Amino acid sequence: MYNLIMRTVEFKIEKKDAERRIRDILHEFGFSSALIKKLKAYSNGILKNGEPARTIDPVFEGDLLTVNMESTGTPPENSGVKLPVLYEDEDLLCVDKPPNMPVHESRNHRGDTVANAAAAHLDGAFRAVYRLDRDTSGAVLIAKNELAAAKLAGKVRKDYYAVACGVINGSGIIDAPIKRERDSIIKRCVAADGERAVTHYEALLHNDKYTLLKLRLETGRTHQIRVHLAHMGFPLAGDSLYGGGTEDIKRQALHCRDIYFEHPITGEEIHIFCDLAQDIKQLIEVIG
Repeated sequence: MYNLIMRTVEFKIEKKDAERRIRDILHEFGFSSALIKKLKAYSNGILKNGEPARTIDPVFEGDLLTVNMESTGTPPENSGVKLPVLYEDEDLLCVDKPPNMPVHESRNHRGDTVANAAAAHLDGAFRAVYRLDRDTSGAVLIAKNELAAAKLAGKVRKDYYAVACGVINGSGIIDAPIKRERDSIIKRCVAADGERAVTHYEALLHNDKYTLLKLRLETGRTHQIRVHLAHMGFPLAGDSLYGGGTEDIKRQALHCRDIYFEHPITGEEIHIFCDLAQDIKQLIEVIG
């Protein structure tokens, strides 16, 4: 059994919104039609001045519109996994994911995922706003309710730090479409008929073997950074799937260090920092 995560959002109606329907007010704020439908099924899901209201009802200046959201869905098993918490409020949780830990459970991973850690921390349903590959470390943002998840989808800027094999100078943009490689379930490749993928990169430090990079994704394709750098001839250190050597690190040297976003409820600009994983720090020391 798990607890319901409740979230109440209130709107004080201003003159500019007077005589508009509740449905339109909610849509403008970011509530999806599906979420509004769920709210209508709750006896106290949508209230106007403390009384149950229909979405077709108009509102007037000074009215107080209240929305009560419940978490839905069944969380994964609370296996006692704990992760460092980087940020938390009523709507969001951000944790520091180590390498070799998937975000979600699968047939081969039960009880050892970010989802299990979130279940242990929240004791309720939740949604990961984005995923990181199993062996990519760094900040993972989790939404505690459907509204936060919907409003943040595709809206989180993620800055990655990575160590690539070879010498890269300066900065640039990689604009190369990506698709799944033929006859492979996992591996991706650059292909003319793939989905558009854009990666911004900046070289920060290098020696004759490795380059430390700061990267930002304009799109979010599976394995995007790994595929783009391998396509350029500079695979990530430790990334055996895409040709990176594993003598100095045993997983791809990729870490989500900084995330930036507008808070889905308050509108506040949020920046969350996640310090580099120890194995990447040690690799950077090799670079000098």
